[in-house]
Amino acid sequence: MRGVIIKSTGSWYLVRDEQDKVVRARLPGKFKLNDQKISNPISVGDFVILEAEDDNFLIQKILQRRNYIIRKSPKKRGYAHMIAANIDQAVMVASHKRPRTSLGFIDRFFTTLEAFRIPGFLLINKADLYSEAELTALREIMKMYEKIGYRAAITSFTENNISEIDGWFENKITLISGHSGAGKSTLINLIAPKATQAVGEISDFANKGTHTTTFAEMFSLNPTTHIIDTPGIKELGLAEIQTAELSHYFPEMRNFLGQCKFHNCLHISEPSCAIQEAVKSGEIALSRFESYLSMMENDDNRR
Repeated sequence: MRGVIIKSTGSWYLVRDEQDKVVRARLPGKFKLNDQKISNPISVGDFVILEAEDDNFLIQKILQRRNYIIRKSPKKRGYAHMIAANIDQAVMVASHKRPRTSLGFIDRFFTTLEAFRIPGFLLINKADLYSEAELTALREIMKMYEKIGYRAAITSFTENNISEIDGWFENKITLISGHSGAGKSTLINLIAPKATQAVGEISDFANKGTHTTTFAEMFSLNPTTHIIDTPGIKELGLAEIQTAELSHYFPEMRNFLGQCKFHNCLHISEPSCAIQEAVKSGEIALSRFESYLSMMENDDNRR
């Protein structure tokens, strides 16, 4: 029997089968990871083959992934933690205050998506809390990301105003991420209230009354539209991105690659660097270049 992982509860997984029934499944004790340095063998969005075991099921095989998104494991040094697999797009829910989401955090998110060829959107929440001056500044930030190629919007979930993002999720598997408190859960409850309630009841039963936010969870709006909720992320360390390749994951830098004086230019302080010249001329935003330098200087991001 084939199914898709919709939630991990630690040792048990919730799987939606091809008849839209949700069942509990677990991994065999000798399941192989093929020597991959991944802290979790299965993630939400994985398609699996199940075999019946009494009242539950065993996961016998993980089918090939179309794509996946990972971060550095927060618990196992040198390992990656898989957030989700087989997704069509990802949305960063951010806020300017309560809590503040830095541009550096947003850029790390988009860089990770670029590395795995996943389209990314930016949604700034809590518009009702910002002054006119703040809104003006945020609109300029939106324009910057839209110029790069990312869809972006400012809205307020507390006012139930999600008209700005109508159609963003239709017929897609969408991962939603962001800091705790930015409004991620509110957004999901607005767009999928019945789905979250239904899966919540199943999750409570599977967890014997406990709840975990360690792993992602998938909700279905309809047979072709799915939302993946991820735990609130405080930090987003890059994984599987080599230092020399980082500039390739900044779309606005790609047109300038190969134009530097030195073929191995890292675009930090080298002379006759096309990227640095593009920053000076305004063709590349200074904040984006500062994010690039921050990622380059972080030893944890070097491979």
